[in-house]
Amino acid sequence: MTATRASGTNAVRYGTMKDNVLSVTAVMANGEVIRTGTRARKSSAGYDLTRLMVGSEGTLGIITEVALKLYGIPESIAAGVCPFPSVEACCNAAIQTIQLGVPVARIELVDDEHIKALNAYSKLSLKVTPTLFVEFHGTEAGTREQSETFGEIAESLGGGPFEWATKEEDRARLWQARHDAFWATKNLMPGKTEVFATDVCVPISRLAECVIETQRDLEEQNLYGPIIGHVGDGNFHVVLYCDPNDAAEVARVKAAYDRLIGRALNMDGTCTGEHGIGSGKIKYLEREHGPALAFMREIKRAFDPHNIMNPGKNASI
Repeated sequence: MTATRASGTNAVRYGTMKDNVLSVTAVMANGEVIRTGTRARKSSAGYDLTRLMVGSEGTLGIITEVALKLYGIPESIAAGVCPFPSVEACCNAAIQTIQLGVPVARIELVDDEHIKALNAYSKLSLKVTPTLFVEFHGTEAGTREQSETFGEIAESLGGGPFEWATKEEDRARLWQARHDAFWATKNLMPGKTEVFATDVCVPISRLAECVIETQRDLEEQNLYGPIIGHVGDGNFHVVLYCDPNDAAEVARVKAAYDRLIGRALNMDGTCTGEHGIGSGKIKYLEREHGPALAFMREIKRAFDPHNIMNPGKNASI
């Protein structure tokens, strides 16, 4: 894999791989090797094959090299956790932060079930309540101003106080705990070995509504589905646990999974912001894309007429 340097020390760190790829080298179905872009920061030459290939889940070709944007280490990094009285307050804080143009580098929703699990698994002592993990990048003055602005937003919504991680090792421990969230919740559910981990993404203005409706749905169905998300871009993940030997519970989980995706689509969102379609969400493609799906099928046939690239994974394409 190759990496190409690009500037942008204050760039937002959340987003998909597509956002940070300049070009790829790929082996196509007919054996030809192509490169989809250059080292230039932007281009208007031809179709955007880079994002087409990156988003194809291996159905159009085999990527062998990736040229990535790299970001410089900022002068100042301010990271911390901020508790809130509810998930709704967390989401509204994230919405206001983005809408006010505060250049937050990372802003992650961690619900109370995840906090409980992280405390046990990662030996933390966070207040068990919905929490935002945040990080600001820039100059000393810039991160101080950004942190103060976010603090005012949080306070207006009943959130706070901040617990700041000023040392690099403390920040690393904090974010490592966030990255271990799946294993932390799994550790609390030893008997529920069937796991449906999914994500959806909605317009940020509908984020709070979508998360709240999802939580309400899970509570009504007596299902364990902790929520965590990159709420700065409207993307959140639900991890649904169930006992594979309990057919009724498995059925309830699958139905809740289907309603979650329907809810996101009804809010002009997408059935997946990050996880991809894979094999589990094939049936939702037509609902999301409508007539555009036929054009995707044409692209697949043009690139791979004999269907040798990852056949069957995206069967509807």
